[in-house]
This record gives sequence, C-alpha cells and structure tokens, in this order.
Amino acid sequence: MPKRVVSGIVTSDKMSKTRRVEINRLVKHPKYKKYIRRRTVCYAHDEANESGTGDRVEIVESAPLSKLKRWRLVRVLAKSTEVDVAALRAARKGATQAESEAIEAAQTADGDGSEAAVDSSEAAVDSSEAVEDGSEAAGDGAEDTAGE
Repeated sequence: MPKRVVSGIVTSDKMSKTRRVEINRLVKHPKYKKYIRRRTVCYAHDEANESGTGDRVEIVESAPLSKLKRWRLVRVLAKSTEVDVAALRAARKGATQAESEAIEAAQTADGDGSEAAVDSSEAAVDSSEAVEDGSEAAGDGAEDTAGE
C-alpha cells in the first residue's frame, strides 16, 4: 500500500525537530448541502528544522516516531511571507534610541553645538529612511498574505 503524501501549513515550530501541520479541507454538509471548513492536525518530523511557522510543506506517512508523530517532512513548498510586527517595532525603537544616544554623544564631545547639530540631523535623516524602507517592505508582505 503506497504512503499518503499531503500538503499543509505549519502552525507551530516551537518543538525541536517536530512541526505541527494543519491540513485544511472543505466538506459538504449532508443535510444542508453547505460547504464547511474542516482541518486535520498532523505532527511531522523535520530533521533539519528547515520549516517555520506559516510555511506550506509536503509531508508523507511514516511509521510511528513518538506518541503523536506519524508523518515526516518531505520538502518545503513555499516559505512564509508573514512579517513579525513585534520584531519590527523593537527594531524601530532600537534605532530611535541609537539616534538619540549618537546626538547626545556628539553634543558632549564637541564644545560647539552647531556642527554637532548638523551631523546629528544628517544621521537622523539616514536612519529614518532605513526605518521607512523596512516598514514599506513589511506593508508589501502584509498585503500579499491578506490577498490569499
């Protein structure tokens, strides 16, 4: 008997070498003839820890590996394009703190504040452009996932 090969989405990668994969399907209700969303949860073995949350993966049946694991990861079909908003905010906050520290250091190091103010304003413009570029990339990724 051939082994089943199915594709699903990784919903958890918190365990080492184990992934929680959800396989979504539509089932027609016997009485009301309306389609209902159903899902099957499988635990798959990922030896190289190559998949992450949100990735579409292909898994194949295998002999029992543990209490819940009965599948092995074959390959990653598509990597996730989701952006971690909390990480972006932390990076942006870190950039603004670094800016203020650089401004303070420049002002204390130089007795004349006029030149330091010009240098620090140029640094602030450069770092704000980098933060804006990162937020635009995050917005593009969010639009892609919302359309699916």
